[in-house]
Amino acid sequence: MAQSGEAKVSVRGQMALPAQTRHRWGLDQGGTIGWLDLGDSVLLVPGGVSRLRDEMLAGADWDGARTGFGDPELANQ
Repeated sequence: MAQSGEAKVSVRGQMALPAQTRHRWGLDQGGTIGWLDLGDSVLLVPGGVSRLRDEMLAGADWDGARTGFGDPELANQ
């Protein structure tokens, strides 16, 4: 469901999130959006950066990380 578009940013730094995106992200009544500055772009994250971090860590392969994902040298780093 990739989409793209453009938005104007006001002199105060405000911009509008498209209605279709607000509906899909469950933000019809407002809510939290996180942002990550990637240098030459900005990534918007529904639910905030903390939610993204929690979801990423919950799905992490901790056993694989402990063993270096099959690389013994990496396991000791």
